[in-house]
Amino acid sequence: MDTSSTHYLCLAAALAPASNLQQPIPVTIEQLTGILCCTPRNVKFILRKLEEQHFITWVPGRGRGHRSLLTFSRHVDEVLEESFQELVSKGRIKPAIDLIGQYPVNEPLKERLLAVLDKQMGFWSEPGSTSGQEVLRISRNRSMEKLDPAIVYTAFETYLLGHICSTLITYDAEAGVFLPGLAHTWEVNESSTSYLFYLRKGVRFHHGRMMTSRDVQGTLQRLNDLASPVIGHFKDICHVELESDYRIRFDLVQPNLFFLHLFSSIYMSILPFDVDFTQHPVGTGPYQVLNLSKDELVLGAYDLYYGIRPLLDRVEIWYLPHLASSVRQYQLTDASTSPGNTPIPEEDQSHSIDYPAVGCRYILFNFQREGVHHHPAVRQALRILYHPPAIIRELGGNRIMPASSFLPWWSSRHPFPEGLPQEAQALLQAAGYKGEVLKLAFRVQKEDQEEALWLQERCRRIGLQLELYAFTDYDRPDIMSHADLLIAEEVLEDDWQWGMINYFRNESNYLHGLLLDRQKLTLTRLLEPFARLAAEERAALLDLAESKLRDNCWVLYGCHLNKKAQLSQNLLGLQPGSFGFLDISKLWVKSGFQ
Repeated sequence: MDTSSTHYLCLAAALAPASNLQQPIPVTIEQLTGILCCTPRNVKFILRKLEEQHFITWVPGRGRGHRSLLTFSRHVDEVLEESFQELVSKGRIKPAIDLIGQYPVNEPLKERLLAVLDKQMGFWSEPGSTSGQEVLRISRNRSMEKLDPAIVYTAFETYLLGHICSTLITYDAEAGVFLPGLAHTWEVNESSTSYLFYLRKGVRFHHGRMMTSRDVQGTLQRLNDLASPVIGHFKDICHVELESDYRIRFDLVQPNLFFLHLFSSIYMSILPFDVDFTQHPVGTGPYQVLNLSKDELVLGAYDLYYGIRPLLDRVEIWYLPHLASSVRQYQLTDASTSPGNTPIPEEDQSHSIDYPAVGCRYILFNFQREGVHHHPAVRQALRILYHPPAIIRELGGNRIMPASSFLPWWSSRHPFPEGLPQEAQALLQAAGYKGEVLKLAFRVQKEDQEEALWLQERCRRIGLQLELYAFTDYDRPDIMSHADLLIAEEVLEDDWQWGMINYFRNESNYLHGLLLDRQKLTLTRLLEPFARLAAEERAALLDLAESKLRDNCWVLYGCHLNKKAQLSQNLLGLQPGSFGFLDISKLWVKSGFQ
């Protein structure tokens, strides 16, 4: 955006000419120096420049005490829209977004600007040569969470780290088997108390150094040093032996049949021991970090990746929390344009794909706060009101199946009898409810807000006062202080047993933060033998743990979700990745073929 447009918008924001277009506004040079933050001489230079470019007309005051007259010649919305489009066309997404926050923008104009922004998301082929880079741009309607394998919990950041880092082994959930990763093979003794990994040779980190067993040891040590919220999963390890640069052995204090799942999890992404990941995110994955700020993450294909080099050259992720109500979270590409922004024939414009991630939306109570929600009958009343089939029936959208578990195939086993409002009212009376207010926290997203308003209205009908509290960022301390319950969403890894046990044991999530110590102790004791059990026994134990949440109404399950994205027909290589997202490293763009 040129300086004249900047100065014009600055003046317009201060003098509010919307209702006075083409009408002279009395001003003084002193007044304008304060608005433009410059000297009187520079103000006169700026005014002359604006007049030459037909932004304004300026009539200087004659004589002492006479005000000058400033007339705005162009509508502010017009200048703002032109400036926004100019910034976006030059790839300056962040300054363009800032415009919306800096100056008053009415809703029709905001929608037009967001439509322009949306067309910049998706897949692009940079012009200039036959080897032009192919770029994917993704927008997110929230702030970026910490991008660190030791502490990550949110699904999208975990998914991104899976493209930056690699693990010793990977888990094929469909086949139920482990596959080689940074380790080309491994051995386990008969008692499952010792695991030996053989590392690939020639694997390079993004900063150029070869990976060795010392990096594997350092990665585990880093979890300890940072007091990672998942360190409890690794408590059975009593000794680590570096047998050579490419062999590492882990000895355990007791049998652990779940051990390989730990080493295929994102938390054991192998990091270089000689680099501080928080300052320089370096891994061995298909993409390396080119730029990282609170607003943007840029990933570039790593040419020396030990596997198959990604086909997309660059990925840009934009975090736009102040546009949370408008940006389409799961829209990965614009359906109306092809790479290079050339039109796609109408019949070939787009197709949609489903994101069948395992998990659901649910309500969790904050037992750290005193209140009537500690009474079981109040929670039972809310369970009647927050009835999954009713949510689907009345709200629809991407809610496809009522949930009584995080796992859809377990939810399908349970009936969902619908209670009457009178039953919920009777439960409140039995609890001695006297009109106390309960505060419900929810994310500023369309589906969450819909459910919050829907539940608030159902509560109102039976006399239960529910106050809504919107939040934009993952801020557990804030929610613990201000909310009695919250609408949350859990998305599990493809390795669902790992995802479930991590949900119950991870110290950074909402469950751990909002339950009381005695409630957590109940779950801890129940799940204590988990790692020593075979797969079917582990599943039965997880089912029992979920029944504790469900039967005590510590959690009110809502609906399983089906998330869709409109994708260009030119996009190929659609392979599922973690958490139901696409594997970016497999995507490629087809163009130019007739």
